[in-house]
Amino acid sequence: MNAGETERRPWIVGVSGASGTPYAAAVLRALLAAGESVDLVVSRASRLTLLDETGISFRDAHWQDDLREWLSRGADGKPDTFAVDVDDVRHWSAGDLAAGPSSGSYPAKGMLIVPASTACVAGVALGLSKDLLQRAASVTLKERRRLVVAVRETPLNGQTLRHLVTLDDAGATVLPASPAFYAGATHIQDLVDFVAGRVLDAAGVGHTLYRRWEGELGGGSRTT
Repeated sequence: MNAGETERRPWIVGVSGASGTPYAAAVLRALLAAGESVDLVVSRASRLTLLDETGISFRDAHWQDDLREWLSRGADGKPDTFAVDVDDVRHWSAGDLAAGPSSGSYPAKGMLIVPASTACVAGVALGLSKDLLQRAASVTLKERRRLVVAVRETPLNGQTLRHLVTLDDAGATVLPASPAFYAGATHIQDLVDFVAGRVLDAAGVGHTLYRRWEGELGGGSRTT
């Protein structure tokens, strides 16, 4: 590194195979809007979910074009809803266990798993490191960096609940993808943005994705 250069310290964003790809898109857009760098890991299972939910095939060889198309869509699937710049995103293949985020010496602020499937939760809780997403999460925990796990499943069985408690004990923030209605949501995007905003709150990243509670009943129902 040359004198005067600032070391790039990205947020690692892992997208697992749970339903909820709009949550991941909202988090990614908000991180980039906040001026944060992003390292992206899209699991093999999540590519199937993305194809099913959006019709987009996420390809390693064309990931920038595919990511730009994905992030430009609203939660309702409408294209060109958002203008996005993905220049500060670095993509790592989920099968690349020699990638930067697989090592604790790789500089990163932390990791956000959005959405997190129960299989992903189990793999991270048990330390399986079967792919780069799980390995990067394990590294995040051992380095005592922030790990936010936005689990998206219902109902939850006892085994998954025990895995979530294990993650909490290890220092992760377990954040169920549970939209709230007090912020005055009028569109599906509002509900998605609420969950994305809570993920960013847990990471300590500023945003304006939802109306915060100010202690006044009915405040969210008024238009501004």
